[in-house]
Amino acid sequence: MLTYNEKIAIIESFTELQRKDVSLGRHNYHFEESVIDKKLVVYHLHPNGNGFVYAELINDDYVIDNKGMVNIRDFSEQEIRKVIKQSIESLSEQEPFEETWVNSENQTLKVINDFDSWNVYAGEMLDGSYATYNGAADYLQQEGFRRI
Repeated sequence: MLTYNEKIAIIESFTELQRKDVSLGRHNYHFEESVIDKKLVVYHLHPNGNGFVYAELINDDYVIDNKGMVNIRDFSEQEIRKVIKQSIESLSEQEPFEETWVNSENQTLKVINDFDSWNVYAGEMLDGSYATYNGAADYLQQEGFRRI
């Protein structure tokens, strides 16, 4: 596991991030150039090595919590660099987020990020609205859909 100081050095090598000190010796890092309301990239980096990176908009196999964060406690330098880069890119995208899901009967639904809501559409009809991407994805998986 990387030390706290090693993680700080990696994170601070991303000059587009701004450090914000929070309670208990923890630090957050914000991406002020974000094209959406979300600006937090690194959340609660703690001297014990624990910390989180915003990964909700990343199309990768990260295990994320209900806030869209992935724990980087045991990440290598390369893994931390990769997830931070992906997080910044996901907050920089000008195009609206849209993802297609399909079930075994070849029916398709779309997940679209609309003004901080994650909406599921069947054609032009709204099927459901969720506060997080995970909420929408969980619903689709429970209904037998998979990402394509």
